Amino acid sequence: MSDDRVILRPMSEADLPVLERLLSDPEAVGALQWYGWSDPGRLRRKWAEDGLLGADQSQLAVVSGGEFCGFVAWRRAAVVPSAPYWNVGIQLIPQARGRGIGTQAQRLLVDYLFAHSPVVRLEADTETVNLAEQRALEKCGFTREGVQRSLVFRDGAWRDIVRYSLLRGDARP
Repeated sequence: MSDDRVILRPMSEADLPVLERLLSDPEAVGALQWYGWSDPGRLRRKWAEDGLLGADQSQLAVVSGGEFCGFVAWRRAAVVPSAPYWNVGIQLIPQARGRGIGTQAQRLLVDYLFAHSPVVRLEADTETVNLAEQRALEKCGFTREGVQRSLVFRDGAWRDIVRYSLLRGDARP
C-alpha cells in the first residue's frame, strides 16, 4: 500500500528538472498558467542563490506518495510597507491534478505560513474560469473577495481574475 499523504518540503536539486519542465513546458504548465517563454536560467540562478527559500519569495515541493507533484509558492505583497502579507499559489504536474493533492497542499501551506510568519493575511487569485482552484481555495477556508477585470494577459487576451483571502483569525475547515 502506498503512502498517499501530502507533505511539503524544501526543494532538492533532484526536483529541479521536473520543476523546470513544470514552469517552461506549455503541456506541463497547462492552459491557465502558460504566459509564454521566459529566461530558462532563472530557476537555476535562484536555486543557487537561496534554495528557492527567499525572504520575499519562496517555493516548497509538494510530495504525495513519495513523488514530486509540484510546488506551492508565496511572495510578499503589501499595500503599505508596514503591513505585508503573502500572495500564495500552487502548480502541480498534470498527473497530480484533480486528485485533491492541491487542496491538501494549500492547507499545509496556510498552516505553515501562519505558524512561521507574523502576517495576518494570505491572498490568492486565479482566473475566473479556473473553477477547480476556486473550489480548492474555498475548501481551505479562503473567502472570495471579488473579480478584478482584465488583470492578466494570457494567450492573446486580457483575463479576469478572482481574488481570495484568508485572515489569521478566520475559521478554517
